[in-house]
Amino acid sequence: MAHVLLSPALDRAGRPSALKIATLVLLVVPLVWLAVRFIVGDLGPRPLAELNHQTGLWTIRLLFITLAITPLRGLLRWPKLIQVRRMVGVTTALYAILHVVTYAADQAFVVDRIVNEVLVRTYLTIGFAALIGLLALLATSTDAMLRWLGGKRWRLLHRIVYLIGAIGIVHFAWQSKLDVTQPIIMAGLFLWLMGHRVMDAWVGQKGRLPSWAIFGLAPATGLLTALGEALYFWLRNGVDPVRVLDANLMLEAGLRPGWSVFAIVGGLALIALARRDRAVGRRAAPVASAAE
Repeated sequence: MAHVLLSPALDRAGRPSALKIATLVLLVVPLVWLAVRFIVGDLGPRPLAELNHQTGLWTIRLLFITLAITPLRGLLRWPKLIQVRRMVGVTTALYAILHVVTYAADQAFVVDRIVNEVLVRTYLTIGFAALIGLLALLATSTDAMLRWLGGKRWRLLHRIVYLIGAIGIVHFAWQSKLDVTQPIIMAGLFLWLMGHRVMDAWVGQKGRLPSWAIFGLAPATGLLTALGEALYFWLRNGVDPVRVLDANLMLEAGLRPGWSVFAIVGGLALIALARRDRAVGRRAAPVASAAE
């Protein structure tokens, strides 16, 4: 029994993994933080609604962290990072389940009301569709299911995570209503994650993009995020897109989502370059010593 409880923190050889232990702790911290706030009454006048909101936020954050593990493994030259992808993915699904449970609790578990809300409110409908997708991934996340499905079919099934990510952004933006800053930033980061995969399939070598591709994605995704923000406000509120783009350039309204995405992705690009230069330097040192 103890081995089963400790298994998420063990490596393939059954030894404790510092990376897995640290990841497990970080994954549990938001849940503990929310539980403490709920117990002490620090979640406002509608604690269940706030709990539902916060678990939804953490669901999409963890989903994006799951999607980011593969590109970060190559960019940061940290192959062991792949060891925690399943753990983060499973935790994402568990947070999504908690997100739905807290919504049902806020509706007093009245099934007819919940079903009607899901069918009538489009953002709830697509959110429920994303949950079904996450449950499918959760059910097939074990080694036994991988063997049963076969590698090719398992990989094909798990590619629906990209669709789930897109649906999650729409759900997030739709329910946010007034302040869509975070959903737009998420959309920009999603563009980067998908762009990285496309570039890796096109010009990457063993999961490693050339420097020009790494740095080219930063301004490209930042610009597309700014254009997406302008398009959103034009379609939803009729705001002149030029005004939104001007706000991005002038920074009078603060740091816009496009700049935030550019800063995040650009920072990752700089770290990736530093890691790459360090790796090249380590390989060059023995060669230089041998030449001497």
